Amino acid sequence: MNDKPIVIIITVPSKQVGEKIAEVLLEQKVAACVNIIPGISSIYFWKGSINRDEESLLIVKSRAELFEEYLLPIVQAIHPYEVPEIIALPVLMGLPGYLDWIKEVTGGEESTRGL
Repeated sequence: MNDKPIVIIITVPSKQVGEKIAEVLLEQKVAACVNIIPGISSIYFWKGSINRDEESLLIVKSRAELFEEYLLPIVQAIHPYEVPEIIALPVLMGLPGYLDWIKEVTGGEESTRGL
């Protein structure tokens, strides 16, 4: 079992889309916490041109074993982008109590995962 904590970065077109994604991830116990940072400026290359957009950034705390089977499908089902940014980063160190809390919230038997 790969229960190592991860942080997932997701950009979304608005705070409202971010809130919807956050609520579903939390309801499904796929995330322990989602921070929403509104008002970021993104400049990126897409389909042959440079684009500029105002977006919001989600910082999601979860576990590696939940990423591919649960988190990705949930986000892709809600996210309006053709190819959304969904990047998982390993957590190398952290306050032990906080890391235990992530495991507790996302790993309980009472999970409602698997819509």
